[in-house]
Amino acid sequence: MSTRPWIVDDDLWALIEPLPPPWPERSPGPRPVSDRLCPQGILFVLYNDIAWQLLPLGLGLGLGFGSGQTCWRRLDRWQKAGVFDRLHRVLLAEWNAAGELDWSRARGT
Repeated sequence: MSTRPWIVDDDLWALIEPLPPPWPERSPGPRPVSDRLCPQGILFVLYNDIAWQLLPLGLGLGLGFGSGQTCWRRLDRWQKAGVFDRLHRVLLAEWNAAGELDWSRARGT
């Protein structure tokens, strides 16, 4: 396992990228944090079991995920849009096609 398991590599990002809904053309406020950085911030919070408000803004730490509030809002927006359900199905299909899933327990055999 990576020493930084919250990092979304290029292969995983290629699966995630088409799933989130697009941002509205006329969204108020500053430009949103990159969709690629937010899942890393979400995974960082979950992996390290910290509160959202403790997510380091930390460009100096090499993180740069945005604030905990930003990542939490993106998590909420994506959850409501069904992004994680679709990602789950995509990952299952990828792993199944690669022969990496053992369905014997799921099928009750």
